[in-house]
Amino acid sequence: MAMNAPISTHALELLPLSNRHYLVLVALASGTRHGYAVKKEIRRISDGASDPGAGSLYRSIRQLTEARLIEEAPERPDPALDDERRVYFRLTDLGREVLELETSRLRRFVDATSRVVGGGDR
Repeated sequence: MAMNAPISTHALELLPLSNRHYLVLVALASGTRHGYAVKKEIRRISDGASDPGAGSLYRSIRQLTEARLIEEAPERPDPALDDERRVYFRLTDLGREVLELETSRLRRFVDATSRVVGGGDR
């Protein structure tokens, strides 16, 4: 999201995200991935704290697709190097905006609660 780009009302209406939805968006932030690669990336970025099952992951992918935060990617790897049954997903512009807004919201939340837990606001 550009520094002075207007924030869409629709993006704000989608907040807050569930942890699972947030992690799927984070997993797709660096590029297009198929479902199992999304699962592996979630496990990696969460240091193993989150390891979604297939049903939960694909339900989240379906919900994020319906909300237009992610979409099926039209480009695919060379078929000789990939399984043709895989479906690849990527963030939409709205998905990237929502991810940036949610990350900012969570950062403010952690900062505020850290001051309280750390004794900064007593």
